[in-house]
Amino acid sequence: MPENPNLQLPADEMRRLGYRVVDQIVEYYQTIADQPVMRLSPRTELEARLRESLPEQPADPNSLLDQLQRDVWSNIGNVIHPRFFAFIPSPSNFVSVMADALAAGFNPFAGNWLEGSGPAEIELVTIDWLRQMCGLPDSAGGLFVSGGSMANLTALAAAKQNKLDNRIENAVVYFSDQTHSSLEKALRILGFARDQVRKLPSDEQFRLLLPDLHQAVATDRAAGHRPFCVIANAGTTNTGAVDPLSDIADFCEAENLWLHIDGAYGAAACLTERGKRLMAGIERADSLSLDPHKWLFQPFEIGCVILRDARGLKKTFHTMAEYLEDTKRAEEQEINFYDYGIQLTRGFRALKLWLSLKTFGAAAFRQAIEHSFELAEFAEQLVRQSNCWKVVSPATMGIVAFRFVPPHSASEEEINELNRRIVEAQIEDGFAFANSTSLRGRVVQRLCTINHRTTKDDVRATIEKFEQIGLSLSQA
Repeated sequence: MPENPNLQLPADEMRRLGYRVVDQIVEYYQTIADQPVMRLSPRTELEARLRESLPEQPADPNSLLDQLQRDVWSNIGNVIHPRFFAFIPSPSNFVSVMADALAAGFNPFAGNWLEGSGPAEIELVTIDWLRQMCGLPDSAGGLFVSGGSMANLTALAAAKQNKLDNRIENAVVYFSDQTHSSLEKALRILGFARDQVRKLPSDEQFRLLLPDLHQAVATDRAAGHRPFCVIANAGTTNTGAVDPLSDIADFCEAENLWLHIDGAYGAAACLTERGKRLMAGIERADSLSLDPHKWLFQPFEIGCVILRDARGLKKTFHTMAEYLEDTKRAEEQEINFYDYGIQLTRGFRALKLWLSLKTFGAAAFRQAIEHSFELAEFAEQLVRQSNCWKVVSPATMGIVAFRFVPPHSASEEEINELNRRIVEAQIEDGFAFANSTSLRGRVVQRLCTINHRTTKDDVRATIEKFEQIGLSLSQA
């Protein structure tokens, strides 16, 4: 191909390239159930295929698409696969994929009103839909970020500013041993030392224990510390556990503590009546994280942070710079999202959620979430019917955890090792994948059933496959 310093393709070539990209995506969606769930190659092999010097000369885009198909897309965990049950899947939908393409194509700057008033209004509207869904007051608001980790960091930064005026000496934060690792990472980034963090044991249902929280706060106050924040879980990654949110909210209100609720996984279930019941009290959060790229079926990346009083975000992140003077216009009406979060330069993340909710309607999303609940309960029923499995955490918020127990006598460590080997065998087999986790020292298989493509037949076949693997390994 000739040199192309304008970095521009003719219109007919752009269309041909675009059509081929869409064709590849559609084919992927249409054939995903027939593909292996997990596909990965050794680093040495991928280095041999993909490592090269900075390319000086142009190449044919079609050949590059072929290379991607051959060497990249063939080496991914297919998180939209109906038998991908590991971690928290991101079972996206095609409308949202096309929305991401539109956002990349038009490339709006979504950091201020001056350059992106249309995208800003879409983001305001979509954030408000999530606010309403979770029952927060009209004063609440927020913005879209990359995911739960950034949402939690943003929320805790706001808590630090609004509750402590950024003076963190002797301030203490409380949460359970089931809280997501991103919260500990966020606290470390914000300057909190290990001795300012209280990780409390969870109960038999993996929820924060209220008596332990009461005692820890009282002990810290008596010792001259400053309790300032409680982090509660609205659907843990390990088991889907929901902390007693209403009781925690009562305690935080009485003790003048900031309540952050990590709903990155579970908050979207508020769209259903069952979810609302399970998460009663979520509407009382001072700050909330929520990940639409999980249970609202969006592609990576789209997380969300909402504050009960949206002004708290601006108080935390507002800055003045001479090169931004032209964006400081009618600030009461024109929202500059760079004043509400960490990023100045930010993309149009809201579009994919807005477009898919408008296209399919909230009722369809509600049914898909309810389907997720039912699949986990169905999986638990199947596991309980077998002598090879022991349920460790019953179906909760679309997650169920169980461990393979061999028919012969075995120690706890031998059972743990066997369950680790089952995961490795899943990866090699490629039929289905459910990652392990550790609960009270027991290694378990963990199914997260939030993919709207997944059927009961998928769940049944997966458990049967895992049982075959377990029996084979235990007899080896």
